[in-house]
Formats: sequence, C-alpha cells, structure tokens
Amino acid sequence: MQSINLSGGLAAPTIDYHSATTPPHRRLNRMQRQMKGLGVFSLCLTAALLCGTSLAQTSGGFDIPTGAPPSPLFGATPFSQKMVLLEEIGTQPLVECRTCTSTLPQPNNIRSSPNGAALDTFLREPIHPFPTQEANIVLPNPWQDLIETHTGKLDQTAIEGRPPGEFYAHQRWLEFFPQVWIQTAQSGARRNEGLRDDQQRHRYAVGEFAPGGLYHNTTGRAGFEGTTVGIQVRFHPNMPIQQPNSVWTFDGTSPPKLITVRYGEPILFRHYNALPIDEGANNGFGRHTITTHEHNGHHPAESDGFAGAFFFPGQFYDYRWPMILAGTDTINTNKSDPRAGAPDGKGGIMRIRGDFRETMSTHWFHDHMLDFTSQNVYKGNAAMSNFYSALDRGNEGLDDGVNLRFPSGTALDWGNRDYDINLMVADKAWDQSGQLFFNIFQTNGFLGNQMLVNGLFKPFFEVRARRYRFRILNASVARWFKIALVTAAGQRVPFHMIANDGNVMQHAVRFPDAILPSQGIAERYDIVVDFSQFKPGDKLHFVNVLEHQDGRRPNQEIPLEDILSGEYQGDPAVGKFLEFRVQAYDGTDLSMNPADFEPGKKQMIPLPTFTAEELNNATHRTFVFGRSDGADDKPWTINTDGGQGFTMDPRRLSAAPNKGGVEIWHLVNGGGGWAHPIHPHFEEGQILKRGGLPPPEWERFARKDMYRIGDLPDSLQSVDIVMRTREFTGSYVEHCHNTTHEDTSMLLRFDSQNPGQLIAIPTPIPDWDGVVYVETNATDVPTFKIGDLDAKANRVGLEAVGNENNENTDNNGNSGNSGSN
Repeated sequence: MQSINLSGGLAAPTIDYHSATTPPHRRLNRMQRQMKGLGVFSLCLTAALLCGTSLAQTSGGFDIPTGAPPSPLFGATPFSQKMVLLEEIGTQPLVECRTCTSTLPQPNNIRSSPNGAALDTFLREPIHPFPTQEANIVLPNPWQDLIETHTGKLDQTAIEGRPPGEFYAHQRWLEFFPQVWIQTAQSGARRNEGLRDDQQRHRYAVGEFAPGGLYHNTTGRAGFEGTTVGIQVRFHPNMPIQQPNSVWTFDGTSPPKLITVRYGEPILFRHYNALPIDEGANNGFGRHTITTHEHNGHHPAESDGFAGAFFFPGQFYDYRWPMILAGTDTINTNKSDPRAGAPDGKGGIMRIRGDFRETMSTHWFHDHMLDFTSQNVYKGNAAMSNFYSALDRGNEGLDDGVNLRFPSGTALDWGNRDYDINLMVADKAWDQSGQLFFNIFQTNGFLGNQMLVNGLFKPFFEVRARRYRFRILNASVARWFKIALVTAAGQRVPFHMIANDGNVMQHAVRFPDAILPSQGIAERYDIVVDFSQFKPGDKLHFVNVLEHQDGRRPNQEIPLEDILSGEYQGDPAVGKFLEFRVQAYDGTDLSMNPADFEPGKKQMIPLPTFTAEELNNATHRTFVFGRSDGADDKPWTINTDGGQGFTMDPRRLSAAPNKGGVEIWHLVNGGGGWAHPIHPHFEEGQILKRGGLPPPEWERFARKDMYRIGDLPDSLQSVDIVMRTREFTGSYVEHCHNTTHEDTSMLLRFDSQNPGQLIAIPTPIPDWDGVVYVETNATDVPTFKIGDLDAKANRVGLEAVGNENNENTDNNGNSGNSGSN
C-alpha cells in the first residue's frame, strides 16, 4: 500500500495488513498480541476456550458471563451501598498561559500510568500548549524517551495525535472558536483525591448537594461529606479494589464522569492518553490507543472520534465541539427565535442561530478505537454529557415561556442536578480475584452476569417524594434492557418518557404498564417518575425483564411476576438492579407535569418537517447488516445498496452524502438469529417505518441516533429513517453498537462531502512516529455517491411522512399548542 499522492486520483489501494503503513494494531496476530501479559486465570480460560470448552455453561443454555464462571460477590448483597452520582469535569474559560511549560507526567515504567498526584497537579494547570487549528506536530511526544525503550528509535513524534494538515484541521475554527475548555486523561484506576471537587457546579453548597441535602455525602459513608476524596475504583465496599490495568477511566478515578455544557459556548475537549506504553499491560484486555466519540453531537468530522484517527500514550487529541444547532447555516439565521438559545447565566437566554427543533439534551462520550471499542468502553472509557439549552435549561423554577421546566432544581441558573439524575446501566463480570474480566475470543457479544449502575453493584438511591428526571443510558457491550418500575409489593408504577436518544420528544409518552421499550446498547431514555404518591420509607425498584442467552440478541421478555416471585432463575442480569428509597420532601415541586404534554395536548419540542420536494429528491441508501460464511474472527458485515458485504476497512468509502442534502436510509437485518442497534454518526434522524409499519408513539414523536433492528416485538427486522446532513464535512462511521459486532467488524465509513466534490479525503494511518495519509478506496462501493436507485424508484417509506407526525407544526417549527406549563 502506497502513501497518498495528493494530486492523484481515486484508485483503490492494495490492502496489505502487514505493510508499514497498516495500522499497528493490525500488524500482529490478534491472539498473540492479546495473550501478552494475561494473568494465570485468563490463560487458563483462554486454553479452555481454544479447546472448545466453555467454563460458563449453565443450565438452560445460558452463557453468562460469556465464557467464564460466575462473578463472586465477596459477601456483598444487593442494595447495601449508596449510588454515587456522576462527577462533573468542569469547563473553564479559554485563556492562553504563556508561562506554562510542564508536560504530561511520565509513568515510572512502560507498564504503568503516571503517578496519581503528579497527574492531578498537571490536570489542574491551565491548558497548554494553546490549541491550534491544525494538529500540533511541532512539539514532540513528552514520553518519547521512555517509548523508545519499547519501540526502538523513532524518527519523530508529535505531542498531538490528531492527524496533521488541512484534512483534520478544525473546521470553521475562528467562527466557532472555543470559549471554554476541559482536559482529562485516560489513566489506570486509582484513588480519587478530589481533583474535581471545586468543579461541581453545585460546589456541594446548594440544593440537595448542600450540607443536610440528600447528596452532600457522596457515598453515604463517614468522611465523604462534600467530597469524592477517598473513593476507590471498585464495585462494592466488600469487593477488591480494581488494579490500575484492570480499569482505565477518565482521570483514572471513580465516580464516572459527566460534562455539563450549553449551546452557544464552543468547547475544547483535550483528551490525554496516559495509558501504559506496553500494549500488553492491560490485565488481559483493552487497547492503549484511543479515539473519543461524543455521541451524537452535531460536530465536525475531525472532532467526532473517527475509528481510524486514534492516538497513542503520551499524546493528547484536541476535540473542538462547536455546540451549535443543526441548521445553523439556513434556519433562524437572524437569531430571532428565543427557543434557539442557551442559558446566559443571569436568568435570560443567549440566542443562537439554527433550528430549535434540533435541540439535544442527554449524550454520552466513549472510546471508538478501531477493533477495540468494546474492550475499551467496557474497561472504563465511557462518560456522559448533558447539553443545556433555552428549552432544556435545568432550572424547573424559571417560567419564561420557553423553558420546559423538567425536574432539576432551582438553586443555579442552569444545570441543576438535584432531581435530574444520570444513570449509566451496564452488565459486568469479574474473575475469581475480583478483577474486571472480558472474553476477547468470542464474536457474538460479551455478556456480564452482574448489573452495575454508575459503576456500582446494585446500589440504592435516596429520592425525595416529588418528581424526578432519570437519564437512563444503556452502557453495555451487547446486552439489551427492558426496565420496569415496581414497588416493594410488586405494584407497577407508571411513568412518562420525555426524551429518546438525547432528544426531547414532541410529546411525553405515558407507560401505564410501567415497562420501558427494549433499550439497545447506547440508547438513552429520559423518563419522569413521580414519587410524591409514596410516603417516606417506601422502596421501589428498577427491574430488568429482558433475557439473554448469549450476546447475539435478546431471547425473550420474562413476565414481571415470575421475576418478582423468584420463580424465574435464568439469566442472572434479569431482576431488580436499583432500589429507590423515598425520603420526605418539604419543598415545592415546580417542575412540569408530563401529563400536560401527552399526545393531543401541548408540545415539548416539535419534530422537524420535510417538504415534498426534499423527499422526492432524497438520496436513498440501503444497508444490510449480516454475517459472513467465513470462520475468521471478523464475521459481521454490512452490505451497501445491494453490493458485496464488507467488513470494516477505514480506507473504504461506502457512502458520501452531500452537505445540505436529505437522505433516506433503509437499515435491514440480514438474518433472524441476531439483532443490531445501529448508529449512524453525526446527524439525528426520524423513523419513517419500522418493519414496514408506522413506528410506535415513543419513536413517532422522537428524533433518534440509535435504530434497533431484530426479531423483537418492538424492534422488527428493518427501519427506514430520514435525515439531513448539514454544516460540516469529513469522515464519519455507521455501525452496530453491539460493540463486539462493531469490532468484528460491522462498521463502515461514510463521508459528508461538499456538493460536486470529486476526490475523497485521504485516510489517516497513525503510528508512534506520526500519521501518514493513504488514498481512500472509492471503488469497492460504486454507489457511494448516488445511493440505492432501486429503493428510490420504489419510494420506500415516503408514504409515512407528513404533518400527521407534527400536528399543527409548520416547516419552521411554529405551532399553536407548544410552550411550557
């Protein structure tokens, strides 16, 4: 394979995975690479798996946890520890420090992360070197001398891992120049020393975070009043502390992290890689190269976390998130609509350009490393982000006719979290010594046998007798959930969904049976629960009712009564996993009543509409998610527009939507034995049809970035979606978010291109000594420009589009029945 000649054409390169420009993680035999550094238990497990023996098969055919014995509990019991809330990594104004010269502290050796105290000292300093539009390749990797003891002499290195030059330069840099910044480091697990205490917006001083409030004490144990100092990375106080190379987290610490940002305030997110230089220093799984995806921000490609734009230990990558609304270039360009805006910090609205109907709320960010996303995310590279806006302000008391007043609190102008709770729900497993375990040798999907919430084994959470908002993220590798809410006596507690995949819906949807729809990996459901009907001392539980037997797909929904009675004894992750303990409330609940926003009543955020001309001229694309007949370690494929099914190659271009265009994508499951949660990066879409039928109302009134396909009653085998591509260009990906499937290798590249663009941007190939570009393969998928003409001729899905989904809403989002309560 040749490095690119920038004046050349589009000829496809010869793919040679042993060449010097091949990504380094593909040069070694996968098994040899991963076996390096495995512990005794993992080696024994590996031997069993290679011989065709499963250590984990239990009665009923359940392989949970995948390929391993059950995780020991070390005497821990459910609901015996307080749930921690996510810890904010605060933003700071971007100011250049001309006297700062320190660099990321070196570790003591190639198998460790930096000293924790030294890392905290560094992360407290002002950001330096100052961010630049193109990648900073002037300064060397500060760990170069130590790296060379492992790699040999390197010709050159760079402090920033972002690919250099114009192709990955920050788009519209001066127009959306960062106003605030955040820096963190991916690092091995360590004790929290309070680095972020003074970055919490509440400062442990107001509302429920003040002394005497429910959440002033972070753990419920003595000595944790108003601080996270002393919190260890472990799943329960009875369980062992995680070793530095068992868990790799943001800052290296627990609790899991949260960023709180607002529209109209561009942010520079500097992510340092402080992981071990030796790729074998991983306690059996995980890759020390990373790339960060803010899921699913309206961000330019160079800051989206492209799977092939990863960076190495010692480096940083500057992600610039513009924090703009989709439609910035074409809608509300005079900033006249107050619904398109953000809190100004003084009770008012900072107006911005764009389509207020594209406002987003609940996000998360995580690793997207090519071939290693599942391992790295599972190992701790995952956090959440809350987007605040004029509509979703995080202040339930401010009644300005725009703010929707979701449950939150009132002490701060915006971003109150007293009654607005992020929940990262995931299944995990650990070995007999208590260290986090992952099976790297299977391809169906890894399942854990223990349920964690915000990194803790089955915690309890104290709530006031009032309304709460819960932002529920499925942060698993392969497990889907269906979550029910019941009292201690087993009575169902109805609730409302107000947001789906981070997008506030047009209408709140009530679930009278108290069970959410299936929730695939990476889907977010925001719900409002009213605890005012309960008395102090009452207990309620979240219950998972969706059974898996393996990681290919969910097997069935288990009757709630069978779970609560104890009759069901199958999948160990089915059952109660979070307990709510009701406490007295003597305040006034000022939050909106979601019943006022049910279908036929007031609107929250109306859906964008599409004109007949846009739909008639839309480009159609068909993606079939299937499985190859081969017996290799990458069986999952994507077939584009009726062509050949391919595994992932970051050099292959499969689709090239035009910036400003409308696209209709047909996502199809290629078989009945598996299910896939599909995620196209960059833009939100609307579901036109699910399995050829109109979608249910919790999707009909929603914009989404995750689309479940599979043989389930609320998923079905196909989804047709419509979306616009706007503002930015560059390389993005679409993939299955069962991240085992993604890594093996259900992932493709698509480029947002300028109309009339003839040459695809080249593909970056990172290595220790820098990034080279190679030509992009634009010949394997000949329809990458024109799409699926047969699907367009058949007008698949177009009959489902119309104002029936938007009631009185016109094409500019105006409505006669919208507004706050």
